[in-house]
Amino acid sequence: MVKVNKYDFETLVNRKNTGSGKWDRMYGANPNIGDNIVPLSVADMEFRTAPGIVENLKKYLDESILGYTSPTDDYYNSVIRWMERRHGFSPKREWFVEVPGVIPALRHLVAVLTEPGDSVLITPPVYFPFSSVPVSQGRKVVESELVVRGNTYDIDFDDFEAKARREDVKLFILCSPHNPVGRVWEKWELEKICKICYENDVYIISDEIHFDLIMPGYRHTSIATLDDKYLDNCAICTAPSKTFNLAGMQAANIFIANRDVRERVTEVKGGGVNVLGIKACEFAYNHCEEWLEQVIQVIDGNRKYVESFIAKSIPQVKVFELQGTYLMWLDFNGLGMDYKELEVFLQNSAQLFLNQGYVFGNGGHGFVRMNIACPRWVIEDAMDRLLRHYPEDTQDCT
Repeated sequence: MVKVNKYDFETLVNRKNTGSGKWDRMYGANPNIGDNIVPLSVADMEFRTAPGIVENLKKYLDESILGYTSPTDDYYNSVIRWMERRHGFSPKREWFVEVPGVIPALRHLVAVLTEPGDSVLITPPVYFPFSSVPVSQGRKVVESELVVRGNTYDIDFDDFEAKARREDVKLFILCSPHNPVGRVWEKWELEKICKICYENDVYIISDEIHFDLIMPGYRHTSIATLDDKYLDNCAICTAPSKTFNLAGMQAANIFIANRDVRERVTEVKGGGVNVLGIKACEFAYNHCEEWLEQVIQVIDGNRKYVESFIAKSIPQVKVFELQGTYLMWLDFNGLGMDYKELEVFLQNSAQLFLNQGYVFGNGGHGFVRMNIACPRWVIEDAMDRLLRHYPEDTQDCT
């Protein structure tokens, strides 16, 4: 029996002139772009907001005053129940540090846990603020580059451990699931990361913002569920923003079990979460789990479509396995262009507005990150344009 979606995942809301960052950048690159073109770049969804959020926010606005507002017990309980239900993790109330987003949390944690001149360890290609945030605060970045294994990536643990042993390395920023390569780390890998960092006095920031968006057949493990001694050596960054497309609400929950670190971060972070961010998070976790389950199926269907289309029609492009997130990682190096030529070709010829891989650091040149959290027909149209404008000499050799 085929399951019919209860929610609308096919209607596109045109975001032109609404302040959407990725739409504005697309029109900035080409003001004459057609109305049917959708940017597949920045990590927010092109689906209508879950009705359980919209309807409950409307009711809240009808009945409430938007004055100074702090999270209530209902808020904390909704977050705790979500973590228990979805991730087997029971955060204590005192561990919460509420911030507008994970990037502000990174800034606060880097400032508290390192000194100017210290180094922060990252695993590129990786979400670019992991390098730009430390550098902006006078820290150095040490890279342990991920290694390609077939159609996925692994950590080079020999190199990772050698870098973690360095006296100047004080902090490791973990991306779990990994953005942009789409890797969901296995429990043994996370335990090995935690052991290496613990033994070398390297504190871990675990960015788990995509932790709810796991493809069928995979399972996310939060490092919060590992040994208690590791929990005391990490900050777990979560938010409803990717799960329910609430980035504009600016609400994130960081869990810090270590009291000293938590108090120092709380002291420097300033303000917390705005009132509508608080309520949107609460409503999402309380009323929208079915919506999430269906959106994962839509994303997984889009993934399968892209994989099948490229394997059949453009085999020179290598598609990496999407295990988590809604961001596909594609290798265009088989096209024979350098990364700048590739960017011009994709934007000007195929009218594909993606995130270019070089912005994610070493290992990203010639790659692109493609956001597939959108209606299927948008993906089909994008693939058709790519094939239609693909260089003839490359197509001839298929």
